[in-house]
Amino acid sequence: MSNVIQTYRLCKRLGGRALLTDVELHVPQGRIYGFLGPNGAGKTTVMKLLTNLWKPTSGEIELFGAPLKSDSCEVFRRMGSIIEFPAFFDRLTARENLRLHCDYMGYYSPGAVEEALGLLHLSADADRRVRGFSLGMRQRLGLARAVLTKPELLILDEPANGLDVVGMKQIRELLQMLCRDWGTTVLFSSHLLSEVEQVADVIGVIHKGQLLREISMGEIAQHNLSYIELVSPNVRQAACALEELQARNFKVMDGNVIRIYEAPMAPEELFHALALRNVAVASFQKHAQTLEDYYLKMTGEGQ
Repeated sequence: MSNVIQTYRLCKRLGGRALLTDVELHVPQGRIYGFLGPNGAGKTTVMKLLTNLWKPTSGEIELFGAPLKSDSCEVFRRMGSIIEFPAFFDRLTARENLRLHCDYMGYYSPGAVEEALGLLHLSADADRRVRGFSLGMRQRLGLARAVLTKPELLILDEPANGLDVVGMKQIRELLQMLCRDWGTTVLFSSHLLSEVEQVADVIGVIHKGQLLREISMGEIAQHNLSYIELVSPNVRQAACALEELQARNFKVMDGNVIRIYEAPMAPEELFHALALRNVAVASFQKHAQTLEDYYLKMTGEGQ
């Protein structure tokens, strides 16, 4: 599978400070790539470089297999983006702003503006002036503008910014539809790990200007360390019962806790078997590593 975005030792310095150091990003075609990192990690900086808003101090960027240069223009006809906060002509309506975007993109497709407004649930507000829009409505309009020309690549900086729970769900479904039905490649940043976990195919973790890891959500699931946590007032009796039941891999922790990494049977069957052996159980719960656990481990933010 080819990469729509690829960077080579990408560096950016500003005012003597290193914002990015040797970032090598690989965004596969037709996939949703979640870009994770704490505030100030370098996510927006990377996106500004990819959209030619900033120039790299060193390193190279390839978009659609071709080098991005200072005079590259045609490539941006194939892209849509939101970087930081979307800006509009406030005295124009939502529909007029989108029509103006079509004009300067040279994109004339009948019904495109109405389709974009509908996708972002803005049809009822199409003739309102943007100056009266809330933050969430501006974000929706920014997304409508980003998808208006049916781009091959979407670069979205915090697309759920300012949206409520319903809005975030709609955006999540929109990104999945664009990828599935339009074949759009999506690179988006977010600090909402639960949202990324539900929509991304691949994630990249950036921290202090360095890309720590790129990994598919499938790989995270394969390496997921799941376990059953058993809390018992009589840990010794519980451990003896687990040995009797041929549990091969468990560990006695502090605080009357046992973690069972390889259960000899289904969790509900194990609970029943312990009850038959008169093991007192205060708590019996299955745990699995989440994207948040993985992220905190990678960045060390949970220390």
